[in-house]
Amino acid sequence: MSPPPVAVIGFAQAPNRPSAGTTSGVETLVPVFRQALAAAGLDRREVDFWCSGSSDYLAGRAFSFVNAVDAIGAYPPICESHVEMDAAWAFYEAYVKILAGEAETALVYGFGKSSAGELRRVLALQLDPYVTAPLWPDSVSVAALQARFALDAGIVTERAMAEVAARSRADATTNPYAQVSGRVEAGDLLAAPYVADPLRKHDCAPVSDGAAALVLASGDRARELSERPAWITGVAHRIDPQGLGERDLTTVPSATAAAAAAGLPGDLDVAELHAPFTHQELLLRAALGLGDRVRINPSGGALCGNPLFSAGLARIGSAAEQVMSGRARKAAGHATSGPALQQNLVCVLEAES
Repeated sequence: MSPPPVAVIGFAQAPNRPSAGTTSGVETLVPVFRQALAAAGLDRREVDFWCSGSSDYLAGRAFSFVNAVDAIGAYPPICESHVEMDAAWAFYEAYVKILAGEAETALVYGFGKSSAGELRRVLALQLDPYVTAPLWPDSVSVAALQARFALDAGIVTERAMAEVAARSRADATTNPYAQVSGRVEAGDLLAAPYVADPLRKHDCAPVSDGAAALVLASGDRARELSERPAWITGVAHRIDPQGLGERDLTTVPSATAAAAAAGLPGDLDVAELHAPFTHQELLLRAALGLGDRVRINPSGGALCGNPLFSAGLARIGSAAEQVMSGRARKAAGHATSGPALQQNLVCVLEAES
């Protein structure tokens, strides 16, 4: 049986920090590009297609992604595209580009300087523009609404949420790129005050600046460049209604549908879930049907570093690293976008049989 036609062969990310201390994405991206290309064994002139994910709303200026293209270099001319959302969706575009035979190699990158503005307020712009957005509910309060529904329905508990945070921080102690890490007891976390009832500080991902880059290659090229590529056996993206009153916030049907369409295997080893809030990890685990055997977020996940527009791509990259390093045979990367887990993308990665 021939291997899948596209694989991940390189991944790199910048350290997640409260502030990157730079005014643009260029300074952050240059070393990330260098590391990703070195991991893939490619020169930047050998990349057929570049695709990025970022947000003009976050940067505060139109066509902000054009400035970041300076990190690639002015010559030779490149084939480039951009999505106005997490770079996990730029990854999807690059994947389709290679499947279509229009490229053999691609570099996908995402970057975001969340510290530049009031993030909780900026994210209100993704809400329904007629009913909800004019009220300017902040992103943490919207997540708290979802958490309250889940708690009242008996789907999650505050202790289970605290245990997610404690496990994530412990796992992040081995991740040099994590912004938050350390060993702490769930009971100690529960003693903290609420930030937005029922969410405490540990339930919410930190505000992070950062970037990530991932290199893709077609079958023959991937075999040539990498000893152990992470083969992409399925990718799918599904969307739930935008309006908060139009769906049951305690379920994530779009994640379930995306997992089914991507062919999420039952014998998964690792899943990197893009869950910026503790209760969202619990909802996603149920929606994806992940049993206790599956290791969740060995990197620490978004709760330990959540640079907007690259955190989802980093989940795919971290899952791919598990396969490329030999620590897992089958892994899944997940990304979300929109309020209360509205949009979900699932990618399945496997080692060659």
